[in-house]
Amino acid sequence: MRRARPGAVPRGTAERALTSVEAGADFDVEENGTGAETRAAAARETRAEEREVVVSKLWHITLSVSGAEAPLTEVRRGLEQLAHDHPFLLTSRYANDHAEIRYWEEARDLHDAAAVALRLWGEHRQSAKLPPWEIVGLEVIDRETYHQRIAEGYGPPPAAPVGVHPY
Repeated sequence: MRRARPGAVPRGTAERALTSVEAGADFDVEENGTGAETRAAAARETRAEEREVVVSKLWHITLSVSGAEAPLTEVRRGLEQLAHDHPFLLTSRYANDHAEIRYWEEARDLHDAAAVALRLWGEHRQSAKLPPWEIVGLEVIDRETYHQRIAEGYGPPPAAPVGVHPY
């Protein structure tokens, strides 16, 4: 038998109700008496704007890099490590002096997707032991454009097979 106050709700089953507490009379109120209300309204508005959902999209990225010749085994190993470090990597093609990396990136807009893509090679150069190549090309297209190109028969074929492959 459970012992509790008559009419009490068992612990852990009731939702907590939150209430507001008004500021005290000495809370930084301007002389006309509306300063606190104005600041409170502005604060509520700011919080509402911060809660707005930022919708992200998928962007298909093709990053091209090239530079001085490097041993093919080192290039392959570096690209395989990059694929391990960056799980959304679809496919990489490589030769001893250039490579192409294709993957999907989730970002708010094209500018964000491009910025992330432009940092990819440099940020992983040390950890993946990638060749000291430079980015020489970047294509960023939205998902709809990518699928439209494929459906119309032009544009890159779907990234299959997934993985790291020589040219």
